[in-house]
Amino acid sequence: MADSLPSINFGFDDLRERMARFTERFDTFIAKGRKQVLEERNRFRINVAELQEDQRLKTKEIENLAHKSSSHAQTVDKEAAETAEMHAAITSIAQQRDARAQHRDRIRSEIAATRKQVAQRLSAQQQYAKALDEQAQLNVPELNFWQTYLCMRIEGTGTVDQLRFIFTHVDEKDWEREVCFDLNTEKRDYQVANVKPRVDADQIERCVEKLNDTRDLREFLKGMRDLLTMAVK
Repeated sequence: MADSLPSINFGFDDLRERMARFTERFDTFIAKGRKQVLEERNRFRINVAELQEDQRLKTKEIENLAHKSSSHAQTVDKEAAETAEMHAAITSIAQQRDARAQHRDRIRSEIAATRKQVAQRLSAQQQYAKALDEQAQLNVPELNFWQTYLCMRIEGTGTVDQLRFIFTHVDEKDWEREVCFDLNTEKRDYQVANVKPRVDADQIERCVEKLNDTRDLREFLKGMRDLLTMAVK
């Protein structure tokens, strides 16, 4: 009966062959895909690593630039401060120079004025000294006469601009007795002090006033001698 059954060919061998070829192609595709994925993953990792390294380098470069920028800003600020300090120093020096120039000019003016005053005073002193010399030449003989005529001598008192006039022959009982007074010539108006013996102050004042008005020393000495003589009597 088995021989009577028809022989049916289902094509299993061909199907197996085709399945084998498909499996082989699929495995090849999968292997290629896996290889491609691995290669792309490796390239991705390499790219990521390169990007990370590049980012690290960029970050470091940015930090360096930021540090340089900060240093530059500090340098600029320092230079600006130094420049301002230099300008202030220059301004101060210029002010000091101007002040010294003004002080120098003022000193020069004062020196010139002082020299002028000194020259004027020197000229006046020279004229005064000349006048004194001329007057002294006239006064010496006259003074000698009055010293002899009035029995008088002149001494210093130890005080500047003050002379002591001493008279003798005023006391009939003692011709050697001395009477005196001091004449202060420091100011224009003369003053009398230290009168010995004591004389009435009003009488002395009248003699001194007359001397200051007339500048007549001869009359003054005669008047004072007369007052001292009356005081002795």
